[in-house]
Amino acid sequence: MRVASPIVPAVPAPWNVDIRSRTTRGADLELARSGGVRVGVRLRRCVAGRLRDSYPVAGHDIEVEVSDPSEPEVLADLLGTLVPALWKAEPRCRRIIFAPLADDERTVAAARSCGFRPVVEVDLAEATVLLMVAEPGWVTALDGGLDDVPGT
Repeated sequence: MRVASPIVPAVPAPWNVDIRSRTTRGADLELARSGGVRVGVRLRRCVAGRLRDSYPVAGHDIEVEVSDPSEPEVLADLLGTLVPALWKAEPRCRRIIFAPLADDERTVAAARSCGFRPVVEVDLAEATVLLMVAEPGWVTALDGGLDDVPGT
């Protein structure tokens, strides 16, 4: 199966994007904003990345991996800006996944503050991570029909 690299989104100010590398599996970016803040970001299709066996991935799910989420305020600002830009660039994306270390409470809180919700802890080869998901409104607005049982 050929997997298309995620589209590098146009990120609004105050962030600027510099593409470091791009392959069919993903893109490595550096996002910078005023004050000398620079953050490494990797975008990957989950179906081709480290999370592919961790949950029922869809072909357009994107993992956002941040190289050094040391400052929760910076991470929240970055994710809060990047997620809507990704949905605009990738309209068929149903899930954006962020997977911090499961015991990193500050990073988890920062991701929650910009709309990610925790789903499940997953043991990867390198660490135990918490899969957190952000979904666009058109996904969360779908009626799952759980109250409509056939034959009742």
